[in-house]
Order: sequence, then C-alpha cells, then structure tokens
Amino acid sequence: MDRIEVEVSVTAGYFYHTARLSKGGYKTVKHQQTVYVHPNSCLFEEQPRWLIYHELVFTTKEFMRQVIEIDSSWLLEVAPHYYKSKELEDSSSKKMPRKQGKAKEELG
Repeated sequence: MDRIEVEVSVTAGYFYHTARLSKGGYKTVKHQQTVYVHPNSCLFEEQPRWLIYHELVFTTKEFMRQVIEIDSSWLLEVAPHYYKSKELEDSSSKKMPRKQGKAKEELG
C-alpha cells in the first residue's frame, strides 16, 4: 500500500474533519469554524490548502491535532453523500502568501 492509498483511507474515515486554508487560518468545510494547525505539528509551517484532522483541542485557539494533507477530490470520491462539488471548489485563483496552500508536489 502506498502513501496516497493510506491518505485516501484516512480521508474516508475522517471526511467530516476537513479544513481548508483561508486568509485567517483554516476553516472547517461544513461549519466554517476557524481552526489552526497545532504548533507541534510537522505541517505547522507548511500550510497546505486542505487538511484532515483527528481532533480539535482548545487552548488559546481551536487547534487541529494529528493532521494530514489531502487532495479535495478525495472527499467527493469517499464521501459523495456528505460533500457537494460546489463546497469543494478550488480557490487556488485567490491570492495567498507565497508557498501557502500549495501541495508538496507543486513546490518542487
């Protein structure tokens, strides 16, 4: 099993814990709740466009813990009953700070 298959499997199990990068941090897709990557996360400085998280922990902010980067197309693949394509439209045309919201493959 390769890395992508594992990530798609995690997405299938936690599809309802999805967050998308926005101007003020991340927002959960369904409820538009502002959340942040926990400072101890290996993805803290990378800021990928889409994340799945295991849990939210509230300290000074609402932090996502145990996060992985995902491709938004996986959500329609594993949870078409929960997400509509309109909710998952790629906002890559919107301006973001350099390197933010880019997949690792895009960064080279």
